[in-house]
Amino acid sequence: MTSTKTLATSLLSLSAAALLALCGAGGATASPAASQDNEAPLVASTTLQSPGAADYWTADRMRAAIPGDVLATKALDRGTRSKASTVEKGSSTRIAGKAGQGKPTLHADEAPVSHIGKVFFSMGGSNYVCSGNSVASANKSTVSTAGHCVNEGPGAFATNFVFVPAYLNGAAPYGKWAAKALYSPTQWSSAGDMQYDTGFAVVSPLNGQSLADVVGASGVQFNAARGLSYKAYGYPAASPFDGQSLKSCTGVASNDSLNPQFNSQGISCDMTGGSSGGPWFIGTNANGYQNSINSYGYGSRSTVMYGPYWGSVIQQAYSNASSAS
Repeated sequence: MTSTKTLATSLLSLSAAALLALCGAGGATASPAASQDNEAPLVASTTLQSPGAADYWTADRMRAAIPGDVLATKALDRGTRSKASTVEKGSSTRIAGKAGQGKPTLHADEAPVSHIGKVFFSMGGSNYVCSGNSVASANKSTVSTAGHCVNEGPGAFATNFVFVPAYLNGAAPYGKWAAKALYSPTQWSSAGDMQYDTGFAVVSPLNGQSLADVVGASGVQFNAARGLSYKAYGYPAASPFDGQSLKSCTGVASNDSLNPQFNSQGISCDMTGGSSGGPWFIGTNANGYQNSINSYGYGSRSTVMYGPYWGSVIQQAYSNASSAS
């Protein structure tokens, strides 16, 4: 969590450590109550009326958007904590995707990837930015990001939400895809529970085409083994980054020992505010199965990026989004 201007400068005390959130949220409607751990997990969602969202996001507005980590700070200030992970039960599940038809996956450093991009949204009169990824879905129109980037956690959903795949220096080579619905686990939308910091957006067709048909879509995996090797992508904006190009980190995941109740895993990474919501792929490149997102780090100069475990609860949020018309 950081200030809205410096992206990664302020510290937040949390279990004797400063938690730097790297993600954002937005506001519109109230969320239903969270389900209990022994009940079927619920999913919160909202329908967006945003015919002018794509036009709203000019190149100047995209460059000026604030990494939404300040909104995640608010969620943590409310005292959000996870219970023991009793609901993360299920068999390993994979949903296959397909290769992108646009720009190819290039070297992980700064090269654009057709299905990875930035998400822009509004909340409380301000404009925010995170990262996101096109994922395999029945509707061919689903984008993964952080829970912070779709809902205040707890609180209202984002407005003016658009996904800009392969963003580079203010350009939108595949267009701006406006969301028509947003989804998150109820545990996030009603309690800001860091264990469930993942959200999904369903975007409208653009020029008569679905998102996955234009940029491709990553396969996703849930209830996978812990301690896997990952490559994570995002658009960090705090120094030494400027948010205008894609970055990546690689590493073997290990548990968060400072806050084990979050059930999250971390990899070596120094990405900063704006990278939140960027995808984690199992393996060494963006062709792998997505299995988490950039969520948070500790301190203003964090060297570890943490992501939520994608278990059965997050899988249900994904399922609801991916099957939405």
